[in-house]
Amino acid sequence: MKPAGSRPQNLRALQRLMHRAILRPLAPGDRTQRRWTDGRTAREMAESFVKANDRLTALERLEIYNRMYWFRILDCLYDDYPGLRAALGPRRFHRLAVAYLTRHPSRSFTLRNLGSRLEAFIRRQPRWTAPHTALAAELARFEWAQTVAFDEAARPVVTAAELAKVAAGRIRLALQPYVTLLAVRHPVDAYVRAVKERDALRTEASNAAGRSRVSARLRRVARPRPERGWLAVHRVDNRLYYKRLEPAAYRMLAALRDGRTLEQAVARGGRAVTAEQVRTWFELWTQLGWICRRK
Repeated sequence: MKPAGSRPQNLRALQRLMHRAILRPLAPGDRTQRRWTDGRTAREMAESFVKANDRLTALERLEIYNRMYWFRILDCLYDDYPGLRAALGPRRFHRLAVAYLTRHPSRSFTLRNLGSRLEAFIRRQPRWTAPHTALAAELARFEWAQTVAFDEAARPVVTAAELAKVAAGRIRLALQPYVTLLAVRHPVDAYVRAVKERDALRTEASNAAGRSRVSARLRRVARPRPERGWLAVHRVDNRLYYKRLEPAAYRMLAALRDGRTLEQAVARGGRAVTAEQVRTWFELWTQLGWICRRK
């Protein structure tokens, strides 16, 4: 790059210009756009702060960074959202990803946070996913919950023995930060599982004789029909799981998550819930390590 001068404001201006150039969406053919925002050609803009060498022009050097930024972040969304990608198809998913990343470029030191706003973006701008917006939003939320489950913090668990020592009306518990509760209108867990199994079989088939015939049979997983469900996305021994819940169990866990006392949470389950059910559920949840003390 050309020198920016010794003054700090010159360096900041250079950094901001480079940042804008790298994050600018690619043109068709995965090339840097040929016009800058002020009407100049991209070549003129690049030559204003990038030095050419004996092999590449200033624009070609800048284009390397522009393309690699977009290739990397698009690959991350591609890998993290296989269910959403399958539901929309590769072309519509690509258009959605570009629109989302243009509006919400990476702002974190870790690519882990890249999809944190995807569900909200889909709901605010349904044109990218219509007529499957409801399913797309649920898939985005479900697949983001898996990212949360994989690497969110864990707090010290509460045991059943500790629960028995404290009055239910006073104790306030919480769910582990890595546990996400979902009330869904589509069986997204079964759909994503089927997509991953299909993709695994396709990978196997790509290494086998007659792979074209096998791949043809594995090409599509039908979008799920509406079906209400309640899920917990979590981890055990650093492995991801999603568990279906009964509606009453979901309501109790949601109450704990929202800061209710243990007594209030049990009441949220409803009158039809028996003491035996409550005991069985809490034994399971404590064994899984879901229950912790509220800060």
